[in-house]
Amino acid sequence: MSATLRDQQWALTGHLRNPDTAPAPAGLDARRLQVYRDLLFNNLQSLLGGSFPVLLQVLDDAEWQALCRRYFIEHRCVSPLFTEVAGEFVQWLQDQPALPRPFLAELAHYEWVELALQASDGRPLPPAETACDPWQVPLQRSALAWPLRYRWPVQQIGAAYQPSEPPPEPTCLMARRMPDGSIVFSQLSALAWALLVQVGEAPARSGAVHLQQLAHAHGLDPAALEAPGQALLAQLLATAVIGPAGLPTAR
Repeated sequence: MSATLRDQQWALTGHLRNPDTAPAPAGLDARRLQVYRDLLFNNLQSLLGGSFPVLLQVLDDAEWQALCRRYFIEHRCVSPLFTEVAGEFVQWLQDQPALPRPFLAELAHYEWVELALQASDGRPLPPAETACDPWQVPLQRSALAWPLRYRWPVQQIGAAYQPSEPPPEPTCLMARRMPDGSIVFSQLSALAWALLVQVGEAPARSGAVHLQQLAHAHGLDPAALEAPGQALLAQLLATAVIGPAGLPTAR
C-alpha cells in the first residue's frame, strides 16, 4: 500500500468516526459521505442496542447516542467479528473514568454475561457418581457456571430503579447455562461466591480443603462451616456446578 493511499484511508475513516473534528478528505461528495457516516454509526448503535436492552432503559436517547459516539471515536476493535463487539464495548466501559450513570459499566457486564455464556464453547460437566463425596474428592467448576460479584445490585436495575449509591454489601451472583441453552442467574452468599471462585482458580482440591481455606481467609471457625459447607457442596454437585476434578467434560 502506498503512503498516499494509506493517508487517504486514515483521513476518511477519521472523518467517518468523528466528523466534528476530522475534516472530510478533499474531492469527496458531501451527500455520499453523509450516507456512509449514518450507515456506520447507525449500524454500531443498533448492534449495541440489541445487546444491552437494559442500558437503553436507563439512558435517554441523547445519552445513548453520545455514549455510542464516544466508543466509535475512541475505541479500536481488536476482533473483526460482530459477535465480539459487545464484549469490547463492555471492556471499554470498565476503563472510562466518567459515565452517565455510576452503575453503567457493571450493568453492561451483567447483560453481556448472558451473551457470552450463550456463545461459549465450554462443555458441561458429566453427572457425578452417586457415591461421589465432594467433601473428600478433588473438585473442578463447570466452565458454564460463572461466579459474579458487583458493587451494584445489577439484577434489580432498570427504568424504575436506578440507585445513586452502591449498597454496603456487594451483589454476588452465579450465571449458568442450562442443558436447554437458557441462561439462569442465581443469588449467592459472599462465602458461596468465594467458594466457587476458589474452586475455579485452584482445582484438584477437596471440598474440605476449600472450606478450611475459606474459614482461614475470613476468620471463621472451620468446624462451624463444616455442616453448611457440606450441604452447599452437595447442592452444587447435584446441579453439576462442580464435579470431580480430572473428568472430561461432557459433549
